[in-house]
Amino acid sequence: MTTATTRNSERRISPVFLGILAVTAVTGWATWTGFAEQPGVAVFLFVTAAWIVSLCLHEYAHARTALHGGDITVGAKGYLTLNPLKYTHALLSIVLPVIFVIMGGIGLPGGAVFIERNRIHGRWKHSLISAAGPLTNVLFAAVCAAPFWLDALDGVPTEFRFALAFLALLQVTAAILNSLPVPGLDGYGVIEPWLSYNVKRQVEPFAPFGLLFVFAVLWIPSVNAAFFDVIDTVLRGLGIAEFETYCGQGLYRFWQGTNELCAVS
Repeated sequence: MTTATTRNSERRISPVFLGILAVTAVTGWATWTGFAEQPGVAVFLFVTAAWIVSLCLHEYAHARTALHGGDITVGAKGYLTLNPLKYTHALLSIVLPVIFVIMGGIGLPGGAVFIERNRIHGRWKHSLISAAGPLTNVLFAAVCAAPFWLDALDGVPTEFRFALAFLALLQVTAAILNSLPVPGLDGYGVIEPWLSYNVKRQVEPFAPFGLLFVFAVLWIPSVNAAFFDVIDTVLRGLGIAEFETYCGQGLYRFWQGTNELCAVS
């Protein structure tokens, strides 16, 4: 019923997103075929473009779930077009997550689309809207990891395999980090509808700083090590070895030079 209240133009995929998809496809092909003289450049462009695609899908999942939950304004705001320039904070949603990937190889979640929560009734609907984003990252991680746990890597070029492993790492880190019950993140949005009014009122002032808090805590060496131990455990369960994600990140950060252990012929 709610979908019918949005115009076709409000649900038409944006040329901006199609352009990002095209970059992902071309650089993925370049990584696979070894077309680029420096494989690290192709891997960098491929992983970055694919990461932006996943960010767009993450935000789209929030908006689409909100639409079916009762917020028909998401269409007019452009959220259903997958255009990252339509987000409430394009800087937080796209630019900062890309910077975090370049700096530390962490799929840190970005900003969010603005959902008019007063139009949505029912605690479960509110929780599902918040959960839709991280679940998208889980699905994306499963797609990236599928060739590994299905043992379908015969004939797959080494550079492309390493790139997929690193991309899977980014999706797993994004899913876990964004599922934390920290104000401002989706994990808190899942449990917020079930909290008392007084608790929500006390927590509300801290919501804008939740992402910064997570980023600061991850700079603590012991926390960072424990976090990546969890990530490595999850990836091993998906059939991805630590060596593969390590080499994928090494190729991605091509300006630092490729480690000899990851050298490919």
